[in-house]
Amino acid sequence: MRLTGVGVGPGDPELVTVKGVNALRAAGAVVVPVLDTGERGRAEATVLHYVAPSRIVRVVFALNERADRARREAAWDAAGARVAQLLREHRTVAFATIGDPNVYSTFTYLAQTIRESVPDVAVETVPGITAMQDLAARAGAVLAEGTEPLTLVPVTAGAAVLRQALAGPGTVVAYKFGRLAVEVAAALHETGRTEGAVWGSSLGLPEESIRPAAELADGPLPYLSTLIAPARRDGGRGGKL
Repeated sequence: MRLTGVGVGPGDPELVTVKGVNALRAAGAVVVPVLDTGERGRAEATVLHYVAPSRIVRVVFALNERADRARREAAWDAAGARVAQLLREHRTVAFATIGDPNVYSTFTYLAQTIRESVPDVAVETVPGITAMQDLAARAGAVLAEGTEPLTLVPVTAGAAVLRQALAGPGTVVAYKFGRLAVEVAAALHETGRTEGAVWGSSLGLPEESIRPAAELADGPLPYLSTLIAPARRDGGRGGKL
């Protein structure tokens, strides 16, 4: 049996890799995560460009549950049991995740659960294009050059963690910051990193929005918003080599 986590990118179906498409099409079943409210997620919308709806299995995951650990654990157990059943039925199952399966992905927790319940399963991943890469391309922002570090911060950890990263060197990328947009704008201002910074949401989708970070103070943004605060580069071409 084989479980493959397939990164399907941030939303634009053209950004799924050839290897990713092949993995989705070769699997006996393709699992897509959904909230218990049932709406179609970004991963499912992307997969539908390449896989027939009859081969897609929607499995409920506690994607946003942080406060109630017991409820979260019960949801993970139920999701793991469903995927384990699919593995026994189909032998090969692909799990579609937005972005990359090894970067803040639901797949990490699913793989851990499945390994415990199905010891003989082989777990693989197919890398996907991340939101920071897509936003950098669409906004013309260079993520890193020369010896610069690149720091990725999930703002679900709090604005203080982002502020600490912004005080350091190199480019800082913030994920999942939409609900704390005002706090993020303040952190950028306090550390002198507003100029040149950019945020984006719904990348590659009809409702895509890419704007300067100076406009962040307007209020809450979509949860899956991405921010890039480029490194300070004042040494000319190749100054960081």
